[in-house]
Amino acid sequence: MFGTQLFDEKVSERGFSDKEKRTLDKIIRKSTFENKDAILNSSGLFEQAVTAFYDARNVFDVRDETLEAVERLRNKMNFTASNPLSEIYSTRQFNVGDRIDMVPENGTLIKRSEIVWRTEKEWAISYDGSDGPAKSFVGRDIRIRWTRPDDAIYSTTVSIRRLDDSANLVLPHSSSLDKRQLRRWVREQVAFPVTAVFENGETLYGTLLDLSAGGIMIGLPKECYPGQHMRIQFELPSFGDEDVEIEILRNLGQRNQEFPNYYCLTASFRGKFGWTQERVLQYLFELSKSKKETKKWVKEV
Repeated sequence: MFGTQLFDEKVSERGFSDKEKRTLDKIIRKSTFENKDAILNSSGLFEQAVTAFYDARNVFDVRDETLEAVERLRNKMNFTASNPLSEIYSTRQFNVGDRIDMVPENGTLIKRSEIVWRTEKEWAISYDGSDGPAKSFVGRDIRIRWTRPDDAIYSTTVSIRRLDDSANLVLPHSSSLDKRQLRRWVREQVAFPVTAVFENGETLYGTLLDLSAGGIMIGLPKECYPGQHMRIQFELPSFGDEDVEIEILRNLGQRNQEFPNYYCLTASFRGKFGWTQERVLQYLFELSKSKKETKKWVKEV
């Protein structure tokens, strides 16, 4: 896709500067994605490409203006952790002020940490001195945990590099994040065409953006309000057509880069949805199984 008219149009829509376009070019050329414009639509793929770029170039050898351009690209595409629709792949997506749990090697849980600054090279968290002098942590491995409400707990193990002038702990970035769902049901991102029929008979066409056995996120070209009911129809791959009632829980606004004209709405299933739930569970199981087999095959190759 890179270099095509469609790609150029997508870049133009986002208002990137010349420097940002050149930086995006460098990032894309270090990626292995066949569909190059995918990184414009997916925060996870963007961060994978950024990580590959930094690993190949050594982030500490990359010019400051290029690092600044990468950060501007991330912010302009709204790929930071503050966007509830972003897929979290790297600690570079975390934001200053986010609360962090810190678990040293001895297992003591320190909850009074937060991110005090971050750059593309490294980031720093506060430390209150409750588990010994700050300098005693330099060179030690600690487990970092960050919780995004209504999503998941993300954690990774890093080695403390140094202290900054304010005795904050300075850490390397990590793209090896463990994710533990907070929701009862595992969620999968999808992009299924959907028809929504409102109680007054109005019909809209949109996209199912994510799916779980407990609910969904749906994109529609119209704002809806919490508590609103409607019926939706969509095709579940390999299982057939579904027709189920939903209740809107939250309106997240127009925050999906791939579907900029849709309002992103979280919803739960209502009424008689047992059959749909069973089929969704089967679909998610088969999808998870397929991903694991693919991942295993890639490792073996």
